[in-house]
Amino acid sequence: MKLNRVHHVAVLCSDYEKSLAFYRDVLGLEVLSEHYRAERQSYKTDLALNGEFVVELFSFPDPPKRVTNPEATGLRHLAFEVDDVDAAMKEVVQKGVPCEKVRIDPLSGKKFVFCFDPDDLPIEFYEKA
Repeated sequence: MKLNRVHHVAVLCSDYEKSLAFYRDVLGLEVLSEHYRAERQSYKTDLALNGEFVVELFSFPDPPKRVTNPEATGLRHLAFEVDDVDAAMKEVVQKGVPCEKVRIDPLSGKKFVFCFDPDDLPIEFYEKA
């Protein structure tokens, strides 16, 4: 098998409007398409980064809460490469989203920082290589 790239990451949210605002207005992802599926009482929205589809945002009635702490098996976090971790963190904080303390990856020596989406999914900003 030859894998070409990661096509997208699917994110299930509990409050569609809050999550859409976070991914669109805080992170700056572009809405490519938005569909309400009445039979499932669910939204399916495709979001792009620099014109490339990266996040598929789903809503469903009353999904169970994601376990963040302690960490659980499964997808750990969603990471975005940024040119300047400190600037990215400052912009996110100015938009009302708190971030953890900036850390240094002991293996790469690169800076990184985490914030959390409205459902506590960890979002990482990682310094460009």
